[in-house]
Amino acid sequence: MNATPEKPAAAKKAVTKKAVTKRATAAAEQAPATRTAAGKTAPAKKATAKKTAKTAAGKAPAKKAPARKPESRVAMVRRARRINRELAELYPYAHPELDFTNPFELLVATVLSAQTTDLRVNQTTPRLFAVCPTPEDMAAMPPEKLEELIRPTGFFRAKTKSLLGLSAALRDRFGGEVPGRLEDLVTLPGVGRKTANVVLGNAFGVPGITVDTHFGRLARRFGWTTAEDAEKVEADVAAIFPKSEWTMLSHRVVFHGRRVCHSRKPACGACAIAPLCPAYGEGETDPEKAKKLLKYELGGQPGQRLKPPADYPGRPAPPMAPPVAAS
Repeated sequence: MNATPEKPAAAKKAVTKKAVTKRATAAAEQAPATRTAAGKTAPAKKATAKKTAKTAAGKAPAKKAPARKPESRVAMVRRARRINRELAELYPYAHPELDFTNPFELLVATVLSAQTTDLRVNQTTPRLFAVCPTPEDMAAMPPEKLEELIRPTGFFRAKTKSLLGLSAALRDRFGGEVPGRLEDLVTLPGVGRKTANVVLGNAFGVPGITVDTHFGRLARRFGWTTAEDAEKVEADVAAIFPKSEWTMLSHRVVFHGRRVCHSRKPACGACAIAPLCPAYGEGETDPEKAKKLLKYELGGQPGQRLKPPADYPGRPAPPMAPPVAAS
């Protein structure tokens, strides 16, 4: 047996060892077989697999991340209220994103907003309210004409039926005025708790929680509720926050859902409340990539309202483009 050669200096040894390893790896990839200590040949892949197994066996198993302790009710409430404060700083200009000048216009616009964007509704309602500004005018509108006016919002036949029904009810049962009580509003055709809370909170100053798809999604991501049913979500969230916060909380959460915490690609890396969110990491966490996902004023784009409030920092949305005449 040959004598063991003298060991070189540590730095030289490290470089040599690295070079040898690199050459050995390259040789293993190119050669059809390698020679074992016993002088026998074995397939290169098999030798590599053995080496990998040996290396894995020589390492300590990876430690599992310690299970997070369940959050107490008190801790959750504190975190939820802090999220609300953070959102208030982020969106001091939060507001309903439907254009309206009176309770009737807000009621109609909210009914039209189902299954479409507030922008599309805002682009549609100017023509509609120019033709029928009151419940009496709308109730007398021929269905075909009303359908044509609201067609851009989608589901126009079902929405026409609701608008004609609620207008007639306002005319016949409420003297042509929109009632200011939830129990009255929900008796109108096409009006549920969500629509009623929008109208009460923004036209009458009555606190209400508006559970649309954005609010429900974020309430679950924030750990405020696990419910899918809108009324259960509303009840769970109402138990966390003071009643005086309900309306503005709704605006802030919906604003955040539309601008940052999207359904498919949340911009986690650009989210101001990421440290407070149990769902952080569901979306893009790279800050630069996340910034590209931001929408509306946060993304340098127009908002949804054609006539936004004076303190809105973004650009007004454009009116609907006129239809192209057939050639």
